Amino acid sequence: MASCTPSSLSPPEVPMELHARNREKLVRALRDHLAASSRPIRGFFFVQGGEEQTRYCTDHVELFRQESYFAYLFGVREPGFYGAIDIASGNALLFAPRLPADYAVWLGEIKPLSYFKERYLVDLVFYVDEMVQVLHDHSGESGKPLLFLLYGLNTDSNKHSKPAAFEEMEKFETDVSTLHPILTECRVFKSEMELALIQYANDVSSEAHIEVMRNAREGMKEYQLESIFLHHIYMYGGCRHCSYTCICATGENSSVLHYGHAAAPNDRTLKDGDMALFDMGAEYHFYGSDITCSFPVNGKFTKEQIVVYSAVLNAHNAVIMSMRPGVNWIDMHKLAEETILESLAREGIILGEIEDMMAVRLGAVFMPHGLGHFLGIDTHDPGGYAKGMERPKEPGLGALRTIRTLQEGMVITVEPGCYFIDALLVPAMEDPVSSKFFSCKEFGRYRNFGGVRIESDVYVTAEGCKNLTNVPREVREIEAVMAGAPWPISCSSIKSRTENGPS
Repeated sequence: MASCTPSSLSPPEVPMELHARNREKLVRALRDHLAASSRPIRGFFFVQGGEEQTRYCTDHVELFRQESYFAYLFGVREPGFYGAIDIASGNALLFAPRLPADYAVWLGEIKPLSYFKERYLVDLVFYVDEMVQVLHDHSGESGKPLLFLLYGLNTDSNKHSKPAAFEEMEKFETDVSTLHPILTECRVFKSEMELALIQYANDVSSEAHIEVMRNAREGMKEYQLESIFLHHIYMYGGCRHCSYTCICATGENSSVLHYGHAAAPNDRTLKDGDMALFDMGAEYHFYGSDITCSFPVNGKFTKEQIVVYSAVLNAHNAVIMSMRPGVNWIDMHKLAEETILESLAREGIILGEIEDMMAVRLGAVFMPHGLGHFLGIDTHDPGGYAKGMERPKEPGLGALRTIRTLQEGMVITVEPGCYFIDALLVPAMEDPVSSKFFSCKEFGRYRNFGGVRIESDVYVTAEGCKNLTNVPREVREIEAVMAGAPWPISCSSIKSRTENGPS
């Protein structure tokens, strides 16, 4: 049943002060670093924004989305910009591309430099072709001005950020090692204004997930439910971008961790009795959300579905209840694994001592991915592995996107899952060490189950944490909402629908 009131939200105005404060935060951090290293306070942070891309050799221009570090510092939505920050004065300079006259014919008004100065709250704006002279003039130095360029490893993608490049770079002294770790660490801790945007993206995405639940029907295609999500976040939330490619998996597809890609394009037909796993998140003014809901397509959980879903929900709740500053993320991951194994053991799906299962990393067979990741301007926000941290080698733990100790101001996803993946189960059941834990009689009922994942976005507070995601999680809540109950729902609403049946 589609809701009568699709949304109570309206897209908020975004204060450019957010990015001004991000720049101030970076300036303070770099000044402190230079002072601690007995280096002079001189030079510019210098970063390059993203460029528009065409589809291969055609003139079809892909929808542009700004490079994330540049977005963090300047909030600029247009392509082709450069940005600099004078470390000594804190002044911010933008360099805009000089557009050809026919831009006004095809793409709209050519904005004056004063427009960008006012819109993005920077101190000075020039054209890109003036950049070399302007930087020399504002450096106050007789020699080559120093540019701190952005270059460093993204530990999620294993790719390096691209340092700014332009003609006549040889006229500058460059430093490619200092900026990246400091700027990345700034992004780890969210300001109140950043948090407000992440909360809004969560609110819109939560609404859209509920719309998907309410409209799920046997015989639909997975992509039809994806389209409901995309329509809702754009129509009612003003979110033109998703944080990532939607994962809309049903039946056996729900055991494919990153389903929804070009070779598996959310195109299966929903069947009665299927479990659905929908991992989708909206992005608003660069800041994202990342939410996963798992639910039965027909609106009623089977016994087996309750077993697996409850195992994951128990893990999800146990982690959130335990999160606070000072808690290590590896311990949270192991807590989730242990909770899932305990639940499966209670049902006789696996046998033996939980401690022994943990010792042989059996949890990684059912949850091969990490428990969660930082969230912000990127879905997998950087900073998960600070300098000197090494990725664990053990199964499951090696997939962790961070191993850090939680601190106030972090936003991190909590996304435990339990999957029945043949590529992992078959070797485990044939292994002489791990095979003893499997109950062949009970396990056979779940081999083609697929999987369940429950994912919420969580902000670490001074004394605990706050869940930013607001969707039905308990079995009774999901069944009631899918039957037409409003969200949030009251106990009386659940009772009424239990007694009277769905309308």
